[in-house]
Amino acid sequence: MPPAVSVWSNLFLRWIHVLAGIYWIGQTYYFTKLEGRMARDEEAARAAGRLPQVWMVHSGSFSVVEKETSPKSLPTKFYWFRWEALITWISGFLLLGLLYYSGGLLLDDSVSSIGMGAGVAIGLGTLIVGFSVYEGIWSSPLGRSPVLAATICYFLVVALAYGLTHVISGRAAYIHIGALFGTIMVANVWMRILPATRKMLNALREGKPVDIQLGEKAKARTIHNTYMTVPLIFLMISNHFPTATYGANYNWLILSLLVLTGGFAAKFIYKS
Repeated sequence: MPPAVSVWSNLFLRWIHVLAGIYWIGQTYYFTKLEGRMARDEEAARAAGRLPQVWMVHSGSFSVVEKETSPKSLPTKFYWFRWEALITWISGFLLLGLLYYSGGLLLDDSVSSIGMGAGVAIGLGTLIVGFSVYEGIWSSPLGRSPVLAATICYFLVVALAYGLTHVISGRAAYIHIGALFGTIMVANVWMRILPATRKMLNALREGKPVDIQLGEKAKARTIHNTYMTVPLIFLMISNHFPTATYGANYNWLILSLLVLTGGFAAKFIYKS
């Protein structure tokens, strides 16, 4: 690829990736915070015989949002939040291919002597196998114990960080674990959250009882996405600080601490 084409492709994809990511992360945190505020109002709403609601102030106007779990009537048009996630992931995956699988950032001779084919297989395998393991854990009985399941997932990330930093470049290891989080998050949206919401919507349209557990499962995956967002951002911007992150002697340990710190930061943001 000519250098000018490579540079402009990189820049164009980054613009798309960052803008779509802002939309996605923004609406994720907005609705997560909204859910938290609604939960605080539920007891007062029941006592007053009304729906849980949140009053908001923005741009010189006032808005009120009410929570409907089983509405008796449906509007003709819904606003779905889904394309932000998919566009973020597609643009990120194209950047991964441009910079790492064809741009020379994947391998480091001082780390290992594997070839490009093996490196690409490891990178893609990280995304596919990593998501499969995550899905297997949270779909199994372990998923009923969130603290235990999250602890297992974290130590698996630590093990993955150690393994990747010993076969591919430190920078590539950081980016691939960030890409794994992004892959899990977009799969949660398209494979878990949206299908569950559609099933609930279809039940309402057919006049059938809504399975509240579908909503709870969708909400759980949204919370997962919320907790992964901050570690993902930490990992994605780590390439700007090589000596402090992926270029350090114990880069896998620093990566593990970034993920843990990001998780606690997300918890603080979510609960505040």
